[in-house]
Amino acid sequence: MKKIKVGIVGVGNCASSLVQGVEYYKDVSGNSPTIPGLMHNVLGGYKISDINFVSAFDVDSKKIGKDLSEAIFSPPNCTARFSDVPSIGYEVVKGPVLDGVAETTREKFTVDPNQKPVDVADILKKTKTEVVISYLPVGSKQAAHYYANSCLEAKVALINAMPVFIASTDDWSAKFERKKIPIIGDDIKSQVGATIVHRTLTKLFTDRGVKLDNTYQLNVGGNTDFLNMLERHRLKSKKISKTESVQSQLPTRLPDEDIHIGPSDYVPWLKDKKLAFIRLQGRKFGDIPINIELRLDVEDSPNSAGIMVDAIRCIKLALDRGISGALTSSSAYFMKHPPTQYPDFVAKEMVEEFIGGKRER
Repeated sequence: MKKIKVGIVGVGNCASSLVQGVEYYKDVSGNSPTIPGLMHNVLGGYKISDINFVSAFDVDSKKIGKDLSEAIFSPPNCTARFSDVPSIGYEVVKGPVLDGVAETTREKFTVDPNQKPVDVADILKKTKTEVVISYLPVGSKQAAHYYANSCLEAKVALINAMPVFIASTDDWSAKFERKKIPIIGDDIKSQVGATIVHRTLTKLFTDRGVKLDNTYQLNVGGNTDFLNMLERHRLKSKKISKTESVQSQLPTRLPDEDIHIGPSDYVPWLKDKKLAFIRLQGRKFGDIPINIELRLDVEDSPNSAGIMVDAIRCIKLALDRGISGALTSSSAYFMKHPPTQYPDFVAKEMVEEFIGGKRER
């Protein structure tokens, strides 16, 4: 199979885990047994080693000009280092700052005003990038729209891993449809993260006839994502994304006052570790109370990287097949805020049908 030429927007912890993972799993083949962390060793004929990083954009001068293999380990990145990465042969270049840096993170990111941003669409064309992954910080609406427009100009597919609504918005989806390029979005799920666990427990209550009365999900962590989200006005779309993901599993929506989902605080010494506290309160037979309380402890960024390697290969299949616009099945399974929500077991079946060519999108 041909290599999948991938570009990264935002060389943070998530990008670090993804790039490390491509090296870590480079020898995995279709004949390999079940591998920890992978849902598909080979997907549609593509191995993980077929992912090739050819472009990368950031605004932090500590990363700009460095080979991507080096930039992924530059501060303030703090995720686990589980694989050494040889030189990739591509240096990180500066994208426009726009609203990509929050007031709370200005001390973490060194933005040099003397470094001029590149023309992103031009770089995508020159590097022949096929797929762009947007790992922009939460709340970076202007930047998210800029990079989406750059993808449209360069005719490059987009995986929108952050919670600014693009794939799930009709006008943006139509733009990608008209340009004949696919998009997956919005806001990536983790393999076993707070949202997928919360969704699963909510669906369990519903399927077993338990009335859910109240629920919350509180998250704390020590990476720059949590520091960025201390600026609460940047949280609007993130809270919508996570809340709607859980609400979608209920036959009747909970009143706003009975559901609370969102980041709680930034704890620096946790670094890339994320702690999630989930509680569901309901009533079972005879209106007798039933409560579930759960604590999830994960290294945050590798938790989404396994999802991303499948998303990359799915969107490459769409490119190969000439499919454009929002990919319904991939977005529903890989993302918190897709164009259409489905129960996870249904979305998984849809993705498998798409991979096998039995479903168009």
